[in-house]
Amino acid sequence: MATATYKRGEMRTVTYLATADVAANEIVVCGVVDAKKCHVGVARVAIADTETGVVAVSGVFEFPKVSAAVIKAGEAVNWDSSAGGVEDNAHTTGAGDVAEFGIAMADAGNGTTVVDIDIAEPGSYDAA
Repeated sequence: MATATYKRGEMRTVTYLATADVAANEIVVCGVVDAKKCHVGVARVAIADTETGVVAVSGVFEFPKVSAAVIKAGEAVNWDSSAGGVEDNAHTTGAGDVAEFGIAMADAGNGTTVVDIDIAEPGSYDAA
């Protein structure tokens, strides 16, 4: 379970129907329909399986980052679902990943384990 911490910015939310238990601040992929655009969001409350709750889909959050990824400020980033972290946009997505879901707010080099991401932009879900 990967989590993110709210940092700043306008926070818009959606009502999310959980398909498993979700902890507050847990990162979730929402709006997945036929491998199209979707959001990587952050649960604002704990949500029980089959219940609805509030998920942020905009704002700047501190996300876990894949340690070896090299990310530049302003770069679109990918969500690596198997690693539970943000990857640079050179990362080849696999099943469950979301390409270019947000924008890095600062440089985050090799060895860094967190990065601030503006999550307002939807990404492309990889259903492979």
